[in-house]
Amino acid sequence: MAVMTLACIFNFPVAAAAMLGAAILLITRRIRPEKVFAELDWSIIVFFAGLFVITDAVSRTSVFAFFVEHGSSVVGQNMVRFSVFTAILSNLVSNVPAVMLLKPLTGWFADAEQAWLVMAMASTFAGNLTLLGSVANLIVAETAKRYGVEIKFSTYLKAGIPVTLVTLVIGILWLLFTK
Repeated sequence: MAVMTLACIFNFPVAAAAMLGAAILLITRRIRPEKVFAELDWSIIVFFAGLFVITDAVSRTSVFAFFVEHGSSVVGQNMVRFSVFTAILSNLVSNVPAVMLLKPLTGWFADAEQAWLVMAMASTFAGNLTLLGSVANLIVAETAKRYGVEIKFSTYLKAGIPVTLVTLVIGILWLLFTK
């Protein structure tokens, strides 16, 4: 953790710092790497890889270029609308791919830093709305299923809707009035 923290402090790319930390953990443990690899949930890893491949492919399409070009008229300079837009997209494609797709929109705003903060807040809190809002939710649901507990979409919404609405409102107000 110290090596990874230092790498981040000295502006190493985050992915490189994380891989360095993981490599150090693998070679310094008494547990054999094969045993660690056997514990990995490969279906989740493949799911994540596929999600990023598809997200990248979508970002290169003419339909997406049209979306980016005309999206400014929908969002404008309004951070509240950008929060809502981010929350909706986060629940259509999950919050991490939503952020990847929304990157170009941050350049439209007069205050790019606030746009990034709003996107980070809205995509994170929106991940609580539905099971699809965050891959972490899917991991929890899949793990629970292995233990005989089924988390239904409608049951999840009973907690997800109020939690998301309250946290989004607080997050929007906080970012609008603390700037």
